[in-house]
Parts: sequence; C-alpha cells; structure tokens
Amino acid sequence: MPNSKTLKFYKKDGAITPMQQLTNPTKERQMTLPEFNNEKLLRQALTHRSYVNENPANREEDNERLEFLGDALLTFLSGEYLYQRHPEMGEDQLTRRRSALVDEKQLARFATEIGLDLKMRLGKGAYREGGITNPNLLSSTFEAFVGAYYLDTQDMDKVRKFVRQMFDSVPENVVEIRSTVDSKNRFQEWVQANIGTTPPKYVTVQAQGTPPHAPEFIAKVCIGDKEYGEGKGRSKKDAEKNAAEDALARIKKRGLI
Repeated sequence: MPNSKTLKFYKKDGAITPMQQLTNPTKERQMTLPEFNNEKLLRQALTHRSYVNENPANREEDNERLEFLGDALLTFLSGEYLYQRHPEMGEDQLTRRRSALVDEKQLARFATEIGLDLKMRLGKGAYREGGITNPNLLSSTFEAFVGAYYLDTQDMDKVRKFVRQMFDSVPENVVEIRSTVDSKNRFQEWVQANIGTTPPKYVTVQAQGTPPHAPEFIAKVCIGDKEYGEGKGRSKKDAEKNAAEDALARIKKRGLI
C-alpha cells in the first residue's frame, strides 16, 4: 500500500496539486494512485513533446521513451492478468481480450479516470485543439505514467498492483464485446485460415504536412507483396486498425468472408 506521504502532480502552469484532489468530476470517483519518490520522472511522464517544443529553454525531456516502456509493461501485465483470470481460454481468445483491454480508447479511459487528463503538460496549440480529450494523447500519457512508475520503484509487484486495479474496473462484458470486434485479430484469423501462417505486415508512416501535436498516420497492410488494405488515423494503432478494417471490407466485397 502507498504510504501516507503526499503524491504531487504538476499542472500545465507548473503549480502542484496533491493526490487527494485528483478526482474525475464526470465520474465522481477517485482511484488510489501510487506515490512517486522521483518527481522529475512523474513530471516527464506528463510532458508531451508539444510542450517541450514550445518551451526549449526548460531543457526538459518529453514522455515518449517512457511511453515505449509503459506500452511493453502493459502488454505483459495484461497478458498475465488474463492468463490467470481465464484458464479456460485459448490463445486466440486471450489475444483478442488483451487487445481490447489495452487499446487506445481503454487506456484513454484509464488516464481520465485517474485525472491525468487535467495534469498533462501540453503545448498551447495541442491544448487549444482539445488535447486533454484526445484519446491518443491520453493513452500515451497513461503508458508513460506506468513506465515512469516502474522506473521510480524498480518493483514490478507495485506496478502490477496499480495496473490490476485499473483492469479490474473494466466490466467483463465490455471486454468480451470489444474483443470480438478487434479488426486486426479478425483479419489475421482470416489470413491464417485462407492463405497461410505468414502474418499480415503493417507499414505505417506519418502523413506529410501534419503538425507534431496533431499527427496523422497512414498504414498499409500486406500479405507478402500484396496490399490488402489501407487506413488513416491519429495514431499508428488507429491507422493499422483502420487498414485491417479496410482489408476485411475488401475481402467481404469479393465474397471471401
């Protein structure tokens, strides 16, 4: 359990807010947050690159490296969580549920639920364009928060305890429903059943001319050298998911599913 010391969060203007005030006003709910010993790590986890770009004199690091680490931790911990919770399920079902449990929309909900939406440090442009409600920014911040907490504690059990309380808050029926409509997994299953064991390959690039604080990505999904679908999105995950949906729509139109 966290000790009684106060966890401090930094607002965009640099002011500090204690943990006890972090309540999502839309849900009237307060989650128990872990304590950070290294406030610099916490500050970095909340710092988007748009803030760094607009404030170069501060010489601060954005949260993208922490996001990478948090993404890896959440992938592992969600897999472990589902493996232990559903001994009756096979690999395909577990994979679909994991995708639903840690997809962009769900991670954005986690971020909002613990108040990170009000604590993200964004550039003025990103803030004006609704950054605090942008699922891509919210999910990325949550991943960075998890990565920072691991580095701060060096204790996987503490990270596991925090993350599991978030997973436990998701209704079982929500995970079940969303897991059945994951387009990337559905397309992969079709490929395995109709073409072979070679998995689909996604090639994703950032669209030219889009600003750093509001990027757009374009993804193409291929089997071997043949392109099956293309999609756009505000994140790489969304672009790849839309490419898979496009591929499914194309093969359905050809009467192959």
